[in-house]
Amino acid sequence: MSKAFVKDEQPADDEDDYPTPPLPSGKNYITPGGLQRLRDELKKLLDEERPVVVRTVSWAASNGDRSENGDYIYGKKRLREIDKRIRFLSKRIEIAHAVDPTTQEGPKVKFGATVSISGEDGRKRRYAIVGVDETDVANGRISWISPLAAALLKGSRGDVVTVKTPRGEEDMEITEVSYEPLP
Repeated sequence: MSKAFVKDEQPADDEDDYPTPPLPSGKNYITPGGLQRLRDELKKLLDEERPVVVRTVSWAASNGDRSENGDYIYGKKRLREIDKRIRFLSKRIEIAHAVDPTTQEGPKVKFGATVSISGEDGRKRRYAIVGVDETDVANGRISWISPLAAALLKGSRGDVVTVKTPRGEEDMEITEVSYEPLP
C-alpha cells in the first residue's frame, strides 16, 4: 500500500504534552511563590486565553467550510494545547505541598534552602533548592530531585559532597546554608 494513503498516527487528545516528572514522595513540594505562579498561570488560561480562542473558533466555524479554514484549524489546535496545560496545572496544584523557606531553620540543607558551594575548580556557586515546577538553573534555582540538590540535601556548612556530573564525579564544599524568602 502506498504511504500516501496511510494516515499518520495523531496523539490522543488525553495524552499529556507536559510529562509530569516523577516525584519520589508523591507530593509536589513547592515554594509559596512557585505555587502562586502556577495558580496565576491557570487563572490566566481559564479567564483570558481560553475564552478568546473559543470565540475565535466559534467565529471561524460559523464561516462555513472548516477543512481549509486556517483560523478554525489553528484555533482548535491552540484550544487543545491550552486544555492540556490546564489539566497539567490542575494536577500539579492538586498535589502541591507548599513549604515556606523562611519557616525552615537549622544548619542542615532542606527544601527551600539557599546554598553556596565551592567546586574543585574553586568556582563558587549559589543555588536555591525549589520544586520541580519552578526550576530555573540560569537564575540559580534547582529542583529538589536534581542530582546536585540530592547530594546537598541533609548536608551542612563545611561538608564536602560528591556530585555526578557529565564530566564525572566532582566534590563540592557547602560554604553557606540560609533560608531566605524566594520571590
